[in-house]
Amino acid sequence: MNPGEIAVLEGPNGSGKTTLLLCLSGLLHPTSGQIWVDGHDLDSDEVEAKRCLAFIPDVPRFYFELTAWEHLRFIASAHDAAHDFEPRAEMLMREFGLWEARDLFPHHYSRGMSLKLGLLLAFIRPFKVLLLDEPTSAMDPDSKLLLLQRLADYRTQGVAVLLSTHDPGLKHGLADRVYYLKNGYLSTV
Repeated sequence: MNPGEIAVLEGPNGSGKTTLLLCLSGLLHPTSGQIWVDGHDLDSDEVEAKRCLAFIPDVPRFYFELTAWEHLRFIASAHDAAHDFEPRAEMLMREFGLWEARDLFPHHYSRGMSLKLGLLLAFIRPFKVLLLDEPTSAMDPDSKLLLLQRLADYRTQGVAVLLSTHDPGLKHGLADRVYYLKNGYLSTV
């Protein structure tokens, strides 16, 4: 993928979309081939490659003992993005409707709220590549529109975005490229 490109990954359940994203994120080691992120080999230069990418799984996982706000602060600090943290975090949480729930533990969140917090954990830090697995699966229509606008903004900033989806509306007007994965074979649509 090129900087500023948004690609959609489609395919039936069980076709390997999540497995592919796990490999591209470095959470699962591929059985063959190489993965390069912004000129860094994910296998031999893992730290630098992972600094460039953010991955939001379809079911985000959270630390049990941290509130949503503390999660954001932790991720921002871990990625050297703690400067002006508070106004950025507040803006993101207000934009995605989580501000009033900032002091709750994520295990008290609904599925849609958890998915939005997962997005914000990526958005609070710098990245050049964004990988999203079923990002709108539990989102309300307003939040979906916010996400689409944010992805369009990232495109203009030169971020490469790859997202898997079963939502046909995501590819229309958003995707520069559409991939279809079935039985282990990837093709362009």
